[in-house]
Amino acid sequence: MKNFYFFLLCGVIIIGCEPKQSNSEKKLLTEYVDPFIGTGGHGHTYPGATVPFGMLQVSPINGISKWDWCSGYHYSDSIVIGFSHLSLSGTGIGDLADIIMMPVNKKVDLSKTPKSRDSLPYKSSYSHENEQASPGYYQLFLQDYNINVELTTTKRTAFHKYTFKENDDKSVVIDLGFAINWDKPLETHLKLESPNTISGYRHSTGWAKNQKVFFVAKFSEPISEHQLNTNKSACQIFFIDNSDKPLFVKVALSSVSVENAKENLELEKEFDVVKTEAENTWNEKLSKIEIETSEDSLKTIFYTALYHSQLAPVTFSDKNGQFRKENDSIVTAENYTAYSTLSLWDTFRAEHPLLTLIAPDKVSDIINSMHEYYKGKNVLPVWTLYANETNTMTGYHSIPVIVEAYLKGITNFDAEGMYEAMKTTMMNDDRGLNFYKTNGYIPYNLLDESVTITLEYAYDDWCVAQMAQALGKEDDYNFFLKRSKAYQHLFDKGSGFMRGRSQDNASWNEPFDPKHSNHREQTDYTEGNAWQHSWYVPHDVNRLVELHGGDAVFTSRLEQLFTESSEITGDNVSVDISGLIGQYAHGNEPSHHIAYMFNHANKPWRTQYWSRYIMDTQYNTTPNGLSGNEDCGQMSAWYVLSSMGLYPLNPASTDYEIGSPLFERVTIKVPNSEDKYFSITAENVSKDNIYIQSATLNNSEFNQTSISHNTILEGGELHFIMGAEPNKNWGLNKIKQ
Repeated sequence: MKNFYFFLLCGVIIIGCEPKQSNSEKKLLTEYVDPFIGTGGHGHTYPGATVPFGMLQVSPINGISKWDWCSGYHYSDSIVIGFSHLSLSGTGIGDLADIIMMPVNKKVDLSKTPKSRDSLPYKSSYSHENEQASPGYYQLFLQDYNINVELTTTKRTAFHKYTFKENDDKSVVIDLGFAINWDKPLETHLKLESPNTISGYRHSTGWAKNQKVFFVAKFSEPISEHQLNTNKSACQIFFIDNSDKPLFVKVALSSVSVENAKENLELEKEFDVVKTEAENTWNEKLSKIEIETSEDSLKTIFYTALYHSQLAPVTFSDKNGQFRKENDSIVTAENYTAYSTLSLWDTFRAEHPLLTLIAPDKVSDIINSMHEYYKGKNVLPVWTLYANETNTMTGYHSIPVIVEAYLKGITNFDAEGMYEAMKTTMMNDDRGLNFYKTNGYIPYNLLDESVTITLEYAYDDWCVAQMAQALGKEDDYNFFLKRSKAYQHLFDKGSGFMRGRSQDNASWNEPFDPKHSNHREQTDYTEGNAWQHSWYVPHDVNRLVELHGGDAVFTSRLEQLFTESSEITGDNVSVDISGLIGQYAHGNEPSHHIAYMFNHANKPWRTQYWSRYIMDTQYNTTPNGLSGNEDCGQMSAWYVLSSMGLYPLNPASTDYEIGSPLFERVTIKVPNSEDKYFSITAENVSKDNIYIQSATLNNSEFNQTSISHNTILEGGELHFIMGAEPNKNWGLNKIKQ
């Protein structure tokens, strides 16, 4: 009997001590990521394989030249023409899709120059039923050729795996001539270097006017035969082996030379190892923020968003540090990695603030890259693609990225040099700055999009002022701070909108319709209308509230923004106006901060309501899961931060607004620390319990609607009690600016 009770007791102890879930059973965070989210609708994302901020994006190309195919792929399609190595993530611009490779099992005629994908002899149909994508991996079965394609990648080398049916001919088409959307090849070259190796280059113009891509491709089997078209823009290569043993290809690129591409090529690694390494890398990056929620769909949306937030900017310098600038000079990144694909009009708002939390080392490298692009041009980047300045979009939003980083303690760059770059940029005469300096604003009769540009320059000025103050440059601080009030010239108190003002400062642009949109021409607003652009004063919200006439008027107009009819008037309405909630357009970046402005007018519960409403209605787990262009991480970064209950309304302030936390717990791994974490917990949170009842920070009462970046870096816990009805007394401490 004694032995029976002894064993019974041991059993109780074992059962009581058994962990709920072992580490081996814990689901990898990568399993929640669905790269197909955003590949439908106007999301413009790609499903292919890449690693965080990698040089390569090896992805399927449908071959259609339309707006929704800007990444090369759209979920509505079922034809593929090959797999390219460079893709844009979620932009409204059609470029890249360089170095296309396509496995086929028959000889094709490459003698004719294709006019469209219909005339391509190597295209194939496919079905989504035999297509897979996960972080660092992509698979597609080519129905016309019975070939299974698998793709993975390291930072600078793409790995292809082609599995043919037994006894089928093995061949691969390499096409450097085919182009989509704005892209146009200028000079191409292909060379058989050895029995296993093809090299070449593709020089093109498009959005990036001077893009030069050099490549090398090494095959696992010797090439038995090859046919090259007359202009050396396409070739088909054949292999002796006709078993079902997979054909492997390793591909590396360089902006500098074929020799650099060879140096970038990782020869020692094999496909399955690289696939596992890519998955592990992604899992490590995704684990920077861990969430707890009972709803798997929310985990899918969150971790896919966190994944999309780390696709761009992309690595641009080679393994030896070299990269090509748009003037064809070759420079070397010393002690940093150079990055390109800087979609700054979009990403300064939320993606770059997110990177200060999860990848501060990348932030300093991006800023060092900006400094190199500045040299010789004496102006900071606006939108850089493959080291080419596209001058796309308004403002100079390198500036808030630099200032935010410096004020958050990310200082691995030349602060004095970057300050001079910011000051020089904002004192030049290009892109309407001459009118801005002369008049104190940009008159509508002198430049299109005058309202948006004036508002954005005012914010950039405020950012320069903060950097000047931090560096002890008091005269500059006062100068740029004064100029940052430029928005006041454009506020029409009678209508409550920012409007185009004439050069004589005596009249407004008439007739005026706040719902009117005219895309990028003869308009006062960029990709939007007065309803969407009149709120862009992130650096001086309290003063904007005063201009409206106080909290009550201001919040009433904010409510009207969300409840007004969604009609957009005009004959040339911008396609970028999407994701409409009233006149609020979540599908384009100028609206992204607006829901958080209630915090500055003593109605934080309306920020809580509308931020949650946006999360619930503008994001889902389908290919149409983004309401507008992903824009290199911004659309997703908005969700990542907002779902945690935070948002950087004014990034360079280094503060985050408090919204409505979506998850029971969020744990942020504090950067540059081995064992420090900051947690955000939301007790009783649910679909209905969206309102903050009370809060504590490290067990002390917390009754404000913002929290500083430094507070998060110190570690600790921000704890919310949530409820179904708003507590209209919480968070009413007026935010100072």
